[in-house]
Amino acid sequence: MGPFILTFFIVLFIFLMQFVWKYIDDFVGKGLDPLVIVELLFYASANLVPMSLPLAVLLSSIMTMGNLAENYELVAMKSSGLSLFRVMAPLILFIGLLSAGAFYFNNTISPYANLKFKSLLWDVTRKKPSMELKDGIFYNGIEGYSIRVMSKEKDSNRLFDVLIYQHDKNTPGNRRVIRANEGEMIKSPNGQNLMLHLKDGVSYDEIVSSDKQAAPHTKNRFSEDFITMDLSGFDLQRTDEDLWKSHMKMLSMKQLEHSIDSLNLQSVNRRRDMAKYMDRSITLKDTTKHGLVAVPDSAQMPTYESLNLGERRQAVNVAMNMTRNLKNYMARTKEELKSRQEYINKHKVEWHRKLTLSLACIILFFIGAPLGAIIKKGGLGLPVIISVVFFLIYHISSISGEKMVDSGKLLPYEGMWMSSAILMPIAIFLTYKAAKDAALFDRDVYIRFFERMGRVFAKKESSGAGV
Repeated sequence: MGPFILTFFIVLFIFLMQFVWKYIDDFVGKGLDPLVIVELLFYASANLVPMSLPLAVLLSSIMTMGNLAENYELVAMKSSGLSLFRVMAPLILFIGLLSAGAFYFNNTISPYANLKFKSLLWDVTRKKPSMELKDGIFYNGIEGYSIRVMSKEKDSNRLFDVLIYQHDKNTPGNRRVIRANEGEMIKSPNGQNLMLHLKDGVSYDEIVSSDKQAAPHTKNRFSEDFITMDLSGFDLQRTDEDLWKSHMKMLSMKQLEHSIDSLNLQSVNRRRDMAKYMDRSITLKDTTKHGLVAVPDSAQMPTYESLNLGERRQAVNVAMNMTRNLKNYMARTKEELKSRQEYINKHKVEWHRKLTLSLACIILFFIGAPLGAIIKKGGLGLPVIISVVFFLIYHISSISGEKMVDSGKLLPYEGMWMSSAILMPIAIFLTYKAAKDAALFDRDVYIRFFERMGRVFAKKESSGAGV
């Protein structure tokens, strides 16, 4: 339990720092409430558990069995008649319970955490940076205004030598310029508006004529003036979480199954509609009734050879236009059905992901525990290196399988179970070798093997030379 808890939180912290560095630009300078940041990191941590748990299981199992082997405790237990599986029985029980808990977490808690994380991250990234006026630097955070203050009084809202450029969406450029010797910032009680109380200043307004001809500007001096600015964008506006609830990452296995059935039914109905449309479009029974050839209803359908030159041209043009329309319709429908299938596959990927985490914990345990018994090394040295290697194999194969599903090269179950299929034989092989006390990583064994092979080849060469 000690190595597992330690390694799990270390790995989780490393992945969490990676997330922080990725979104650091979206957090800095926005004046976020510390509780909002803590909430965001908490939900991000919950989303990183599926990645951290397998690595923690692998590393802690190597450390545990490696410590037992390094201190000759494993040898003592085996000499008393206990097999490797009997020694590992408490660990196997623990991993079984952990895998069941991982499935529950991935199926129930993770979708809820994903929903909270997605909506909160969306709100944080959309929030405007907090308003902070620096001496001598223009501030453009408020839409429609550029504000420069030469100096401001500490611990108060008094501003000196204020220059404001006011923009207009419909008429680009600086149509209005305001300069004041002194000003004061006043926030409304609800925090939605900012009022600038300007004193002893002048404003320049450019008149825009309808015919875009040159027009004079007006100049107004004032002893006091008030400008109201909208600050609603600076507050953290919480998005309705119902907007994200239908996303496949926010659904449990039961909800995913229901969603997949609904999407498959929609796809089948779309194919049926396409078939009906094609059947109606290809049928040409009523062509003569629409003015192509004027014949009585009782007459027989004329052949192409019986038409004159003008009627033939008209018939060919009608056929070509119908063919082009059908070709375009088929191309659009093909892309639509392809997109629908990709969307269904993404749901299936998430369905299989709920199960692969639990199995990955079991497989990586049966890689880590036998490896620890074989290499006979505990601590954070060699076990860390070996753990990283096997975790990279697991992670890269998982990502590759998912990408191949997205590209349509593999079916969802093939891509999502590819990593387990790769690591399962390795786990069985290592467990078998550890149960047989094979010296798999003993350098002397390999040295003796190659020396023996060298003597064999040398003997064959000498016997061949004698002949």
